[in-house]
Amino acid sequence: MKRKIPVGILGATGMVGQNYLILLRDHPLFEVAYLAASERSAGRSYAEAVEGRWRMGEPVPEGAAGLPVYPVGEIEGALKSCRLLFSAFSTGKEETRLIERTYAAAGLPVVSNNSAHRLTDNVPILMPEVNPDHLDIIPEQRKREGWSRGCLVTKPNCGVQSYVLPLHALRAAGFVVKEVITTNLQALSGAGYPGQSALDVIDNIVPLPSEEEKAFCEPQKIFGALTGDRIEPEDSLRISSSCLRVPVVHGHTSCVWFAVEGRQPSLEELETALSRFRGVPQELRLPSAPDPVIRFTREDLRPQPRLDRDGGRGMAVSLGRLQRSPVLGYRFTALSHNTVRGAAGGAILTAELLEAKGYL
Repeated sequence: MKRKIPVGILGATGMVGQNYLILLRDHPLFEVAYLAASERSAGRSYAEAVEGRWRMGEPVPEGAAGLPVYPVGEIEGALKSCRLLFSAFSTGKEETRLIERTYAAAGLPVVSNNSAHRLTDNVPILMPEVNPDHLDIIPEQRKREGWSRGCLVTKPNCGVQSYVLPLHALRAAGFVVKEVITTNLQALSGAGYPGQSALDVIDNIVPLPSEEEKAFCEPQKIFGALTGDRIEPEDSLRISSSCLRVPVVHGHTSCVWFAVEGRQPSLEELETALSRFRGVPQELRLPSAPDPVIRFTREDLRPQPRLDRDGGRGMAVSLGRLQRSPVLGYRFTALSHNTVRGAAGGAILTAELLEAKGYL
């Protein structure tokens, strides 16, 4: 049997870090060998570090419970223990940039859940079904940065997962989508733990202006083109977005209006493009790749977070209410699991693609 690739998690005691441990338990390619967190948790076993703070619906995986927790900034243990790092720790952007670059410079590929490097011009924001070719920038990234085996890849903000993938499926089928309006209803778990006060969210919704810039900047880069040693965003794609925190535990929902240039396709044509779409992860049968990746429904009352967020083990996008609209021409509603597809699961799928392409 082929030996599994040892991996590490930075920010292992937080909500995303805990999700990594659940999703990586019994993973066919990866095994967790290194855990790091803040100074408060460092120096203890993982089970001790998360005592009273473990928020998953099942116990701490046995293989992780006894692992020591190292300080995030201490890289020697990572270099001895693992070949890949998942970065999910929370700190200031400048400190995050420095720490992630330090690990990459030391020779470790880093897949980051953080926003610090998402708009760095030679660092991909990767959605494996949408822009797998952006990993081809890694040799140029290594050359520019002077890194031998290390690299940096980010995953998108959890709020863009639900609508970018369907828009890509339509574009891949030849439909020219250039104008998009979205209303993103973001779940409470998107704020981490403990998140917002119950007094803020019970009987309420909360505007998220900080999320709205990400909602158009990140898709422009995801849909962008490789030009030498940088990724050029697709500025012709125009997205206007409103983002709101809603009293739902898991599952980000997007209500999307979009325009198609030129010939106006039938709803049946759009449904076919969405429901039949398969990307590189599905073709390669990567372990975390859902198939189908877009779960299309014609039911009027779907998708709903409680009913649909776990589709494809939390990795699929559930899409429905595809209709004609007097505004822009068409509309749909889409849902994705923000702590699986939008966080740890999406990063694990990215790591599987890195392995398949020979970058680990």
